[in-house]
Order: sequence, then C-alpha cells, then structure tokens
Amino acid sequence: MLEAQSACSCMSSQEYNISVTGYGKDYVYYEKHRRFFRIFERCVDGKVPFVDIQRARYFTESMKQTEHQSLPVRYGKALLHIARHIPVYVEDDQLIVGRTGSDVSRHGILYPEVEGDTLAVGLRDALTRSNAPLVVDPEDVKYVEKEIAPYWADKTFRAKFVSSLPEEMRKYSYDGPSPYTFIGEQASMNCSLQWVPDYAKVINRGIRSIKEEALDRLAELDPDNPAEMSDKKDFLTAVVDTCDAIVIWANRHADLAEEKAAACSDPVRKKELLRIAANCRRVPEYPARDFYEAVQAQWFTQGFSRLERRHGGIISNGRMDQYLYPFYKKDKEAGIVDDDKALEIFDCLWLQMAQYMAIGLTPQAATQHEGYAHWEALTLGGQDRHGFDATNELSYLILRSKRETPLQHPDLAVRVHSRSPKEFLWAVAETVKTGQGYPKIFNDEEIIPLYVSKGAPMEDALDYALSGCTEVRLPNVDTYTSLCTQVNYGVVIELVMRNGRLKERGDEVFTFETGDPEDFVTYEEFREAFKKQLQWMLRHAMFMQYRIERMRAQTFACPFESMLSDVAFAACRDLDSVEKIPGGVDLAYYECIGFATAVDSLAAVKKMVYDEKLVSMKELKEALDCNFEGKAALRELLRKAPCFGNNDPYADSIGLDVETMSQEVTSKYVKYTGVNLDNRTTTITSNVPYGKIVGATPNGRLAGMPLSDGSSPSQGMDVNGPTAILLSNYHSKNWASTNRAARLLNIKFTPKAVEGDEGTERLVNFLRTFCDLKLWHIQFNVINRKTLLAAQQDPKKYRNLMVRVAGYSAYFVDLSLGLQNDIISRTAQDAI
Repeated sequence: MLEAQSACSCMSSQEYNISVTGYGKDYVYYEKHRRFFRIFERCVDGKVPFVDIQRARYFTESMKQTEHQSLPVRYGKALLHIARHIPVYVEDDQLIVGRTGSDVSRHGILYPEVEGDTLAVGLRDALTRSNAPLVVDPEDVKYVEKEIAPYWADKTFRAKFVSSLPEEMRKYSYDGPSPYTFIGEQASMNCSLQWVPDYAKVINRGIRSIKEEALDRLAELDPDNPAEMSDKKDFLTAVVDTCDAIVIWANRHADLAEEKAAACSDPVRKKELLRIAANCRRVPEYPARDFYEAVQAQWFTQGFSRLERRHGGIISNGRMDQYLYPFYKKDKEAGIVDDDKALEIFDCLWLQMAQYMAIGLTPQAATQHEGYAHWEALTLGGQDRHGFDATNELSYLILRSKRETPLQHPDLAVRVHSRSPKEFLWAVAETVKTGQGYPKIFNDEEIIPLYVSKGAPMEDALDYALSGCTEVRLPNVDTYTSLCTQVNYGVVIELVMRNGRLKERGDEVFTFETGDPEDFVTYEEFREAFKKQLQWMLRHAMFMQYRIERMRAQTFACPFESMLSDVAFAACRDLDSVEKIPGGVDLAYYECIGFATAVDSLAAVKKMVYDEKLVSMKELKEALDCNFEGKAALRELLRKAPCFGNNDPYADSIGLDVETMSQEVTSKYVKYTGVNLDNRTTTITSNVPYGKIVGATPNGRLAGMPLSDGSSPSQGMDVNGPTAILLSNYHSKNWASTNRAARLLNIKFTPKAVEGDEGTERLVNFLRTFCDLKLWHIQFNVINRKTLLAAQQDPKKYRNLMVRVAGYSAYFVDLSLGLQNDIISRTAQDAI
C-alpha cells in the first residue's frame, strides 16, 4: 500500500490518486507503466467512443450475396469477407494488435442482424444523447440509412420475434412509454448469451489443426446420407471458411506491421514491429511457442469472436491464469520474460479490451448497459480439474497489474473455495481495497455442486469460468446460447395492491383480478394474490423464452464459437441450432428484478397491516395512490418493518417463500422443454429503469424510484452490518431446489472499514464467511460518499473514478444521474 495512502487513511488508493496525483507523473507507478499511460492518455482517458460501421458494412455486403444458402455457410462467408476487407491497425506503442474498429480512440461496432430495424434511428439519436454519448460520422449515418438499415428492416431477430408474439404477450413487453415494461427480454439486443471460447485450443493447437480436422471430416461424409451432406457439410464448410478468415485477418496485421517497420526510424520500435509481425504470422494459425505469442493468440481469438457476433456479456477471457501459466513459467525459467515484461504485455492487452465498447443503440440497451457496460470476465484462482487449488504466480501477477493501473478493463473475477490460500485471499482483499470495484468474487462451494446436480461432469464443473455479469460457463460442455427474460417483481406488488391494475394504465385490468386487498382478512390471502400474479407473469416469461429458443436459429449462427466447442464440433452442429447437442448441458435462467423490494413490501404488509394492525389496508392503498404525499409518518412506519438484509427471520422467511413460489413455475419448464430454467437474481442496471414504471410500494419506496439491486437489500434499509446481509441471502435461498443460479450481491464499504492490515484481515475473514455460507457472488465498492457527491459536481476532475455497478465496473461520470444516485444510496458499511 502506498505510503501516501497511510497518511490519508480515510481514502481508498483510487480516491487518493484522483485527488492528489491525478494518475499523472506523480503517481508512484507512472514510470513503471509508461507505455500503458502513453496509450491510456491518447486513446482512453476521457475519450468518447467512436461508432465504427465497417463490420456492419462488410457483414451486410456478404449476406446480401448469399441469401439462398444455409445460415452457417452464410456466416462463414461473411466472416471471410470481413477478414479480407475490414481495416486493420497497428497502433503506436502497442505490443498486442487486432482491433475490431477505429484506432482513433475507444470504439464500438454495429451488428445490423441484431439492431438493423432500429439502426438508423439509433445512430441519429446517438448524435445528441447525453447519457453514454457516442461519436458518429454523419457520412456513416447516411451510408447506414441508405445501404444497411433497409436490408435488415424485416430480417432482424427482433422484427421476426415481436411480430410473432400474441397480442397479450406484446402488451407485457413492448407497450407503454418506457422501453422497460413488465416482462423484459434481452434476445433482441444481442446475438447470444455471454460466452467463453476455449482459448487453450487455439493457443495450443492452432487454427490450422482445426481446419485440417474439418477437412478430414468433410472427406469422410457419406455422399448418400442427406443429413450428412446438408447439415454436417454446411457446418464443416463454414468452419473451414472461418478458419481461413481468422488466419487472413492475422496475416493482414503482419503485413501492416512489416510495412510500418520498414518506414520506422526508431530502432527500438522497429524491433517491436518486426516481432509483432512475426507473432501475427505464427498465431493463431499455429500453436504458440512463448508467452507473448500466447497472449497475442488469445486476443485474436477474443477479437474475432467480437467480429462474429454480439454477446450478452461481450466475450469472456476465461481462466487466463491457467491457460497462460505454462508459457509464462517456461519463459520466466528460461529468462525470456520477467514480471515487468509480462506486466507490460498485460497492460497492452487490457488497453485493447478497454478500447472496445459494447454499444447499444436501442433504447433498452442504452438503459440496461449504462456506462458502456462490459463483462469481458477474466477468471483467477479456483480449483483445477482434479479438485486441487489452482492458484499460481500468474494469479498474483494479474491482481498486481490491476492494482497498479487505473483501468476498468478487464472485468476481473476471482474464484474462491474452502481451501483458497490465505495469501491469495489477502491479495484479493488488497485489490478490493483500491476502490476500483474489482475483483468480483465467486464461490466454488456453491457453483460446482450445483452444476454437477444439473448434469455437468465433475471435472468440467471444476473448470468453470466467469462469463458475464454473474454467470459462469463450462466452455466445452455448455451449449445454451438464448438470452433470458426478466420479470419485474415491483410490478407484481402493484398488481396485487390494485387488483390486477397499474396506476399508469388507469382502470384497465392489466393481468387479471385477484381481489381487492381491502377484502383480504389474513396475510395468507394477500400472499396468495401475490403468488397468482407472480405466476401469471412468470408463465408468460416462460412462453416468451420458449419462442426465443425456437426462433433464434432462423437468424443467427456462430461457426467460430461452434468450432471451438468440443460437443458442437463433434456433432457438426452450430451452437445456435434448435436441436439439443449431444453431450451438452443446457442451462437457462430468467432474471428477477426487484427481489428485496418485493420481500420488504410483503413484510411491511404482513407486519403492519395484519400482525400489528397499525395500518389499515385502505390507508395503505391511499398512501400508495398519492405517493405518500402528506403521509410522511405512515411512510416512516412502513420503513420500520422487518427488511431483507438484516438477518431478520421475519423478512428472510418471506424471501425464501418468494424464491420457492417462483421455482414452482420455472421447475416445470424442464419437463416441457428439456432445458433447465433457473431463478437468477441479477438486475444489471435494470432496477433503475424498471423502477420508473412502478408506483409507490408498501415498503415505503416512492413511485419511480429504483427497485432493489440484485439480491442486495433495498437501498439504505440494511442496518445490521455486512455479515447480516450474507446471512439474509443464506436464509432466503431454497437449498432444496436446483432451479437456482446467480445472485448478484453488492456491498459498499467506507475505506475506514478496511483500513490497514487489520482491515485487510477483516476483509479476508469476511470472504471466508461468504465462502462458508455457499453464496454465489459478491462484489464491493470501497469509497466515501463525499467522493461520489464531488464527482457529480466536478465530473472532469473525477473522469477516471471507477465504481462497481452490477457485475462490472464503470467510470462514475459515464452513468446517468439516476444510476449515480442509486449507487450513492447504497448503505456504506463502516465496519466489518
């Protein structure tokens, strides 16, 4: 820890460096990471992302020419066309190359197969929007309007999907003034769920080996078998084209690096450029021979995945400390690389990630993915495929890298288990204490047994990697790619209070009548009404999910992802295929939005209306109807009811009841579809826009305010300390059901709470408690309230202030005022 920090112990190191050094030349690690800061200051620091249309241009050109061919073949040809024509860049100072868009600054690329029907309008809006602004070339807007958008107007998944829905289902998801409604879906925002490619396959085998295997299998196909000569042939043909595409793309970078080297007068940079060219000639076509080549192969794989399709969580980095470690260890022992050189290579890799923004042009994407949301999760620690601790030197080096550089990328994640070394947990805690919001932490003790119970082989479950916000993947076993639905639990509460109606819809019966709450004599009657309304919404969400699964194969294919999957390649079947892939495990989920809002509302009704009889149902309805105007005393009384997050059995038992009644519906989905559908309590940033359409709720929440975040307590209502939050999550989980998945848990500490070695020790012990309770996920903000308020007043000074949002870190000033206030309102724990 910096000496300066010790003298200013009320600040995290991030707060200190923003306030005092500005991450400039006085920053203690500035000279050590000089290359990093040259690139950071030029391309990242405060730069507004540029919208690059080239991927969309060449993808569309190819798709126009192949309309009468099968979808996998069309995607393979499209990737070839992109690889041959998209501009390539070798930027100044960079050691890792392979951009997917402009080299001007941060950039985003377009996916017209996803957003083509709204693309032109979205680009026009991007020119003027204040939240997460984008730079768009007006000439590019004209080209998109003339050449790209018209072609995709009726061909996107969204266009096909929405038009296929019954009127009632459209009412729940697409009607109303807000892009967020009552049942949300994310399948029209992305091509697929988050994903983890098998990087080790590319690094250790090389693309040429995969292509040769595909060619051999093509030659072995039975010419008399129509299934093989159509489906399998098309798949393998697409794989061959895709292999050629990524090699062409890499070689074009080699050509450019050689050209730049020939024109370079600086002997140091000339040598670097020639090495870059040599790397690009070698990988990913052939196996990597050293650490530097392995990192370059990793980035080509990641970048090409982004060119292929838009993922719900971008594209994961997988277990980087595992697949890169043999190369690092060999090179370090041979004296080829030392830690400083490895850190420099990592710096360049992180900066490539930081310059790619997953931009969303639809209104829904813009509100859900605030602050240029990103989930290129990089997993450290955990266990190996034999069940032994997998922590190694590279695990520590990557943590150190993230402590020393002010960058929100990559989205660092850590796996812990009951035998995680204290030294590793200490390094994790010290990294958390920097206050930049990472790493997020995942629990082997919860995740591995749960995956095994759902059919995953133990050795594959042991090898899971983080893949998105709070999701995990088994790279060669997982086969499910359909995005999930979301259910607004705050709306469910309002439907109960208004007998199937919503305030913004007047007297319209929005779902069905469950009775006037004033007629309910017991809490059990109120609970039964809640259960019926919840089940109604969940049932519609399940039907929507089923349609999503059946329709996506008409629009999307992914030969690159599929060829890197053992089970998909063995079956010669695209991962987006409707048919179940033999040997694969299909794990789906839906997202509960506003869990604690619903639990606290039910607890307030039970306690204050039925148990204590301090409030009549009529009084409560009137207070909600007027948004508590003139009812401050009543609102305060309701807020004193038992609340989730305080280890209060009264509230936590209701939380368990809510989870259980949800699982009663979703468990049926397995029987009907063969796909395991789990309850996931992860909101991303949806709790803010979803809350805008929900009226006042019985827990004292005002109309339009954010719903609760993930499985975190309602904002400001956790008063018994952080361990109580863990225990509430433990007691509200239905351990008897396997239809459960991620719970996103945010906890905010003041820097004072984790001050010094004693604070680190307390945080390590807290992580042990989290591990012992077998909770899925936890993440931290370590920051002072006054810093967040100062950043709102002086965003330029605080442009590099990072906070943890929801499964990702973002620059605070890039967030909307509503989301900033939501983060500020989270309880700051002063002690552990």
